[in-house]
Amino acid sequence: MKEDGAREKTMVQDLTEGSIPKLLLRFALPLLAANALQAVYNLVDMVVVGQHIGGAGMSAVSIGGDLLHLITFIAMGFSSAGQVLIARDVGAGRMDRVKKTIGNLFFFLFGAALVIAAACLIFRERLLKLVNTPDGSFAYTMDYFVTCSCGLVFIYGYNCVSAILRGMGDSKRPFVFIGIAAVLNTVLDVLFVIPCGMGPFGAALATVIGQGTSFALSIVYLYRRREMFHFDFRPESFRPDAHTMGRLVGLGIPMSIQSMSVNLSKTVLMSWINSEGMIYSALAGIYNKTGMMFGIVSNSFTTAGSSMIGQNLGAGRNERVPKILGVVLSIGMGMATVFSVLLLLFQLPFYEIFTTDEAVLAEVSILTVPIILNLYGGATRSGGFALINGTGRSKLNLFVAIFDGMISRIGIAALLYFTFKMGALGCWYGDALAGFMPIVIGGLFFLSGKWKTPSPGRKEE
Repeated sequence: MKEDGAREKTMVQDLTEGSIPKLLLRFALPLLAANALQAVYNLVDMVVVGQHIGGAGMSAVSIGGDLLHLITFIAMGFSSAGQVLIARDVGAGRMDRVKKTIGNLFFFLFGAALVIAAACLIFRERLLKLVNTPDGSFAYTMDYFVTCSCGLVFIYGYNCVSAILRGMGDSKRPFVFIGIAAVLNTVLDVLFVIPCGMGPFGAALATVIGQGTSFALSIVYLYRRREMFHFDFRPESFRPDAHTMGRLVGLGIPMSIQSMSVNLSKTVLMSWINSEGMIYSALAGIYNKTGMMFGIVSNSFTTAGSSMIGQNLGAGRNERVPKILGVVLSIGMGMATVFSVLLLLFQLPFYEIFTTDEAVLAEVSILTVPIILNLYGGATRSGGFALINGTGRSKLNLFVAIFDGMISRIGIAALLYFTFKMGALGCWYGDALAGFMPIVIGGLFFLSGKWKTPSPGRKEE
């Protein structure tokens, strides 16, 4: 890392020196804990509603949650892009660019959140019908989705703040903020759903309050330390800059398409599954939530690996990249194996966490093999995306987004669903098998050696 910026980086963690496993774990574990808490408070909605309302409530939370994930694609894509750009410029000591990236990231994501939230409220009924929401859970789903849409700005805002901190090598503060949200959401979930009898609406309201509190506290934290991370929060600092916005959009659009395509393909699969009835809709919720639970491992090490690769490439430390990827993949595969063994040993107790509905539990065993495949797919995709995202290759990111998110996932699922008549099970197998595509593409990219050469975004202007 450049000496001219070293004295200034009081909030920056140097990821270019020292033991790679130790640095990766030190950076990833707070991310893992934060994502675990985020998964828990999403899971709490389904568990509390499923235990006290049954299959209709589970269906509502499943469908509403999947739609919510779909509409956060811009937050996920642009926050990841902002994190990579910040990490890269931190590694190169270009703190003037970091300041501009932060301002432009705030401007773009808040504007996008307001537009998307308004569109969701206007077209809410059409969206629910588009995904074949069962009649028995339609009203519940509407309550859940509309309430969560109203809190979309908090989700976008939290992702923005987290990207800024993680790009600078700080993964501990996001954990604290999401921890507060998780505790608050869990307490309010139980209060609103059980004694207050507010159903899925209460679960969604608890989530929005938790997210809003987390975001407000994170903004206060950044403002009080604004000099330490080189952003003054003056109105002119949020003004769009053509060059900076170009860098952000150039990387953010492919990453957003990547997020959107995966979520959109899952929504297509969800609509096929929902057409088979409320039982399979509830099963889909269990499959998706289980995938989300392991996704916390995959996403945490993808994020940590991306930041480490970004900083090391910015500092010219190319020789550390293969070691970073090896550690990411080893940890992911090890954890997938542990989770798989535990699932095989304790299937019924695990599924009973979600519901005691006998009709759902009678069919739930069909999920086990697809879930295990999904675990290993998530473990390998963390390595593929850590390399692709960390190098800032926007065109490759776009290709992976389209191929992984749309062509392979929908294509495999459609083949199994329609041609082989596997029904909902075919959708789950298709989703799980598509999860291995990023490591195939990322592996070929690594073997080509092209990751060593600067991408357009890494060239000095």
